[in-house]
This record gives sequence, structure tokens and C-alpha cells, in this order.
Amino acid sequence: MKNLNQIGIFLLLSLIFTACNSSKKEDHSQHENKKEDHSQHDKNKETTFYTCSMDPQVKEDKPGKCPICHMELTPIKQDDSEVNQISLSKQQIQLGNITTQVIGQTQNNLEQNYTGVLTFNQEKSKTFSSKAMGRIEKLYFKSTGDYLSKNKPIYQLYSEDIAIAKQDYYTAFKQLEMPGDFGKNAKNIMNAAKQKLLFYGLSNTQIENIKSNKDVSPYTTFYSTVGGTISEITAVEGSYVMEGTPIIKVTDLSKLWLETQVNINYFNSLKIGQNATITFADFPDKSISAKVSFINPEINPETRLLLIRFEVPNQNLILKPGMQAIAKLMISGGKGIYIPTDAVIREQNASYIWVEKKPGVYENLMVETGIETNGLIEIKTKIANDQKVVITGAYAINSEYKFRKGSDPMEGMKM
Repeated sequence: MKNLNQIGIFLLLSLIFTACNSSKKEDHSQHENKKEDHSQHDKNKETTFYTCSMDPQVKEDKPGKCPICHMELTPIKQDDSEVNQISLSKQQIQLGNITTQVIGQTQNNLEQNYTGVLTFNQEKSKTFSSKAMGRIEKLYFKSTGDYLSKNKPIYQLYSEDIAIAKQDYYTAFKQLEMPGDFGKNAKNIMNAAKQKLLFYGLSNTQIENIKSNKDVSPYTTFYSTVGGTISEITAVEGSYVMEGTPIIKVTDLSKLWLETQVNINYFNSLKIGQNATITFADFPDKSISAKVSFINPEINPETRLLLIRFEVPNQNLILKPGMQAIAKLMISGGKGIYIPTDAVIREQNASYIWVEKKPGVYENLMVETGIETNGLIEIKTKIANDQKVVITGAYAINSEYKFRKGSDPMEGMKM
């Protein structure tokens, strides 16, 4: 009987020990599962930082005050798995005037406006220079802007070189009637003197008049061979001039130049003779058809712009050099993607746009831009056909992103 009691007690203790071990294993298993769940939760846990609504560049890991404006910092939760995305409520989308559009390729036959200033046509200008050394005795025109008609006197020059050539011509003329070799030599001297006078700028009429003047004058008057407006006067009365010294410049204003600069992206679309419409700030209702007369083969390395020139007809001489003008030029080319200029966020080293990933969720996308025209900008980066691009309110999304994330969207894109 005693042995039976001992066996019963032993079986009871064994059951209790087994139950305890089972309970411990279950508790340990549950603890490990909880620890694993907690670890997984920590892995997906949103990080919290503190920033300032007035200065979103401030980013702290604990609450406090803004070091710039001393306002209380605002806690912001950030999901590191979606660094360059942001979710907005319907109210935020409405207040930010955020709209999207599926953008496709369009033909970029666009009208470009280029501003420039009217200048003298250098091909229609003539500079009268002294062809002999001497002294300016008289200037017949002393103000720029005066109109100089053809065959009108310009200036009078005192020149000993011209006086000697005149005297040689006159003396040879008087010796022509002498017999023998004297007459033949006089003819050769006369022809040589005439060539020298022509070189000095005298006309045939002036040279013929020397024959009838017994007293050869050292003063010579020079006349205009063209008509035009005086654009420059470089000499003054009483001044001595050397051979080749500019005296006066005359320009024909019947055709003016309009020079402007265009984007290098349009280079392949430009050609000599291309038509353009010219309008003027001083004459809002006036427009003139002009043609491209010159395309500079050299590109400005600093601005990446190309100089082009239009030849503008000036009927009745209404237009004046110095007037501001606008050239409207039609640029034709291939297909491209164009979005409003304000839809592109431009940073110092890159540009990006916002696209809608799903309703209320937006993501920034780095892009390469091209030409700009009429409020549109070309996007050279390939975009999916069904991609919705934010065309208004891009800056509102950008500001909200900086406030929430405490950093610039470009940082997330670089990461």
C-alpha cells in the first residue's frame, strides 16, 4: 500500500513538471514572436523629426525652438520608403490649385518673339576720308542727322600736295602747243598729273576747270558721291588730317538692320531669307515684313545665344536707328513634349517636375529641358504615355514637401 502511494506521488510530480516545461516553452515562443513583431514594427516605423513652418530648412531630431525665427518646431513624420513622394488631401489639392494632365508629343511649329534695336545698315554706309595731307578749312555740315544730297559740298581742304599736282597739270597744259619733244613730254606730264588729281579725289569737272584758272588755288572743295543721312562727323574745322583720316560718314536709311539673339536650339530651323514680321514699340499699329539677312556662325559661349540680323525696309524714312522692335519668327521643327514653364521646378544643377502616382499621391521626376516659347518649355526626358504631369500648383507641392520632409526634393532624388 505504501509503494502504491509512492508511485502515485511520482506520477503526479512528473505531470506537473511536464506542464511547467510546456508552459515555459509556450511563453518563450510567444515572447519571441512578440519580439519579432516588435522588431518588424520598428523596421517600418515612421521616423519623426522637428522643423519650422517658416524655415523648412531647419531639421532637428527633438522638439525645441527654431534657431532662426525662434518659433516652436513642428513634429513631422516621414516614411523613408517613399523619400520623393508626398500625399495630399483633397482640400490641399483644391487650395493649391493642383491640376494634372496627360502630356503627349506635339509639333513644335511655334512663333518666337525676339526683341532688338534698329541700327544703321553698315552695307549702306559710306565714309568720306581725306586722300591727301592737309588742313580742314571748312566743313559744310556740322551736325549728325542732317541729310546730305548727292553732289553737295562736304568740306574744303588746304593741301600743298594737291596744289603741286594742280600746278603740274596747268603747266603741262600750257606746254602742249610747243613744237617737237616739248609738246610730247608735256602731254605725258599732263596725263600723269591728271591721274594724281583723280587719286586725290578731284572730279573730272574740277580737273578741266584748272585749265581756265591762271592762279592755281591750294584750296580744294570735295563733294558727296552719294546721298544719305550724316551718321558721324570725325573732323573739325582747322584740324590737320593725314591721308586716310575719316572726315564724315553718310548712311542710307532706306533699309535698316535689326539684330537680335536666339536660342541655340533653334539653329537648325533658321535660314537666310526666312520671313519675319517686325513690330515697333513706338508704332503699335505698324508692322513690316522683313527677311533674315545674316546668321552669325559663332555662338556666344557664355549665353549660348546666336546672333541673327534682319534687313528692315524703311519707307518714307519713318523708322529711326535706336528704336526698339520685335521680330516675330515662325520656328518649325520635329515633335516634342511641351508643358507650362511654371510646371518645372528649377534648381541650380537640375530641373524636375511633379507627376501623379495615384490619386492624391505625387512624386518628383528629374527632367532635361529644352527650348522655351510662349509660356511652354520642352521636356526632353522620356515620359510614359499615360503619365499625369502636374501643370499647375507644382510650387505648392514643392513647398509642402519641404515643410513635411524638412529637405529639398532633390535630396531624395539623389538618394
